[in-house]
Amino acid sequence: MRTWEFEQQPVIVSTGTVGGPFEANGRLADDFDTLHGDLWLNEDTYEKAHKVLFEEASLRATEKAGLTKEQVDFFIGGDLINQITPTSFTAKTIGAGYFGLFGACSTSMEGLALSAFIINNGGAKCIVTGSASHNAAVEKQFRYPTEYGAQNPPTSQWTVTGAGASVVMAQGEGPVVTSATIGKVVDMGLTDPMNMGGAMAPAAVDTIETHFRDRNIDASHYDLIATGDLGHIGREVAFDLMKKHGTDIPEEKFQDCGLMIYREDQPVLAGASGAGCSAVVTYGHLLNRMKKGELRRILVVATGALLSPLTFQQGETIPCIAHAVSIEYGGGSL
Repeated sequence: MRTWEFEQQPVIVSTGTVGGPFEANGRLADDFDTLHGDLWLNEDTYEKAHKVLFEEASLRATEKAGLTKEQVDFFIGGDLINQITPTSFTAKTIGAGYFGLFGACSTSMEGLALSAFIINNGGAKCIVTGSASHNAAVEKQFRYPTEYGAQNPPTSQWTVTGAGASVVMAQGEGPVVTSATIGKVVDMGLTDPMNMGGAMAPAAVDTIETHFRDRNIDASHYDLIATGDLGHIGREVAFDLMKKHGTDIPEEKFQDCGLMIYREDQPVLAGASGAGCSAVVTYGHLLNRMKKGELRRILVVATGALLSPLTFQQGETIPCIAHAVSIEYGGGSL
């Protein structure tokens, strides 16, 4: 069993989402709390701007919950930059107990799963969790500096400039976290860092199918199953794999955060990616849809490619993972 079911149903009482200029022109612009007009955010490096994104999202979430920083027991989060330093500097600002995570683009749901587990078992009353990415900072580390103007293949994805955070509490009004399935590392031998979606798809399928088996349910239990960052390539691969395994999910119910955030005329090739992608889509767009009554039960399956520049340079394959969290909402206000 890799699935936790939460009898106490921890509550997502508030969220904070922050994006950059490209996201401001995207399909989900209205679902952000704050949108910035440039990538610098009044800082002198992109990495410092990355930190500001996460600070703003986290502080916005606590503000909306009517909390002071002193009332936060733990801060759980991560990002893609060396030694998750933007998250660690954000943790300094929050001032709570700190768990730093590296799950690549799966970090958003890894953090939410751990937060719900801790609260469900009485380990805390209030946790802030989230993740963040910055296009110019992350592209510089994992691919090429954006100023270089490198031509990317059609399988590559666009790193989101954004941060999403939530306040999870033992009691309150808002969507509840009912279960979480913890992923295992799946490595199918792919080595191309320009095709993350194809590499991550088998991990997403493994976690979804494990979730269904562990809970003895199928896709009909959910109004929406949203993967994180598979993009066009990965979503098609995942859908084909599930069909071969006899896992039936209606195509309209199986969506991807990396395909929701931008418009079709934005040059993102196979879609969006980044540790902030599933965080901003979930804590902004999806929970807003739940608030409007459009969705009651969702399963968010955040996927991550656990490579580094070093492993790529040494010719290693790409280990991948996916963490799934089920969220339900029956009324009240966010």
